[in-house]
Amino acid sequence: MKVDLKYSGGINVQPLFLKPVLKERIWGGRALQYEFGYELPSNETGECWAISAHPNGPSIIENGPYAGITLDRLWKEQPELFGNPKEEVFPLLTKILDANLDLSVQVHPSDDYAKVYENGELGKTECWYIIDCKKDANIIIGHNAKTKEEMIRLMNEGKWDSLLHKRKIKPGDFFFVPSGTIHALCEGTLVLETQQSSDTTYRVYDYDRKDANGNIRELHLEKAMDVTTVPHQHTQNVPTVEKRENVTITTFMESEFFSVYHWDVTGDATFLIDNKYLLVSVIKGEGSLVNNGEKYSLQKGTHLIIPVGLRKFNINGNCQLIVSHRCK
Repeated sequence: MKVDLKYSGGINVQPLFLKPVLKERIWGGRALQYEFGYELPSNETGECWAISAHPNGPSIIENGPYAGITLDRLWKEQPELFGNPKEEVFPLLTKILDANLDLSVQVHPSDDYAKVYENGELGKTECWYIIDCKKDANIIIGHNAKTKEEMIRLMNEGKWDSLLHKRKIKPGDFFFVPSGTIHALCEGTLVLETQQSSDTTYRVYDYDRKDANGNIRELHLEKAMDVTTVPHQHTQNVPTVEKRENVTITTFMESEFFSVYHWDVTGDATFLIDNKYLLVSVIKGEGSLVNNGEKYSLQKGTHLIIPVGLRKFNINGNCQLIVSHRCK
């Protein structure tokens, strides 16, 4: 039954705060508790699905008249909150990843490939904001093979150091990872990931690790070879910075899949948003969001959606946020 949450004057518009979904992973740890205060299901917790309408882990609204409703249901039943979108499913997913150990080397499909081979699932283009990492941390992004034949040969010979392209990272770095890109987060990295709403991953190499039952985890080499871009196409993102009163806005990227920004608020900052909904994650500090006389607390680890119609609001405090929205 559809929930009737209208009031005289239109849809009930206020920020939508979300309860994170925590996921255990073989490579996870406890950083999501230490950094954000989340209650973890185990000592191997690798993923916080912070803003999600994916069936494998939908977020639940925590506040207001929509409290207790999952985001996927709200998307279907109250489309006005999202500008009456054409997409059947909520298109984005925000995660925080604790790479306590190396993740598997993997690749994701495009929309076209996933639609055919993954039961209509979206493809998975993503991007990473490095919240924190150990000294001299790396990521794997891309490969050095010129042809698929060369790639297969290097894989069969176990020459992973020759095949895979590693890159040093530091806190504050940002990386775009289009579908078809060989990639992996490496040990000692805490990342906020903005991605298409997909849970499809093709493992290429997993360091011969065994799962809890002593089994080597499955690889997906045939599909991985189908979708991997060869030769690797390096992407170059040049952030732009805009300073306004009490806020510095860094635009990391604007693509067909999503736009991603970093807001650094130092005081009382005013925001005017036209006809789009925003996904917002507080990654540092604290403050409050004020709209129509209502004040909402913002703490490190808070995740929310600013719906369409909440056009003007203020953020007070000293905090840093990662903000994204759909571009189409």
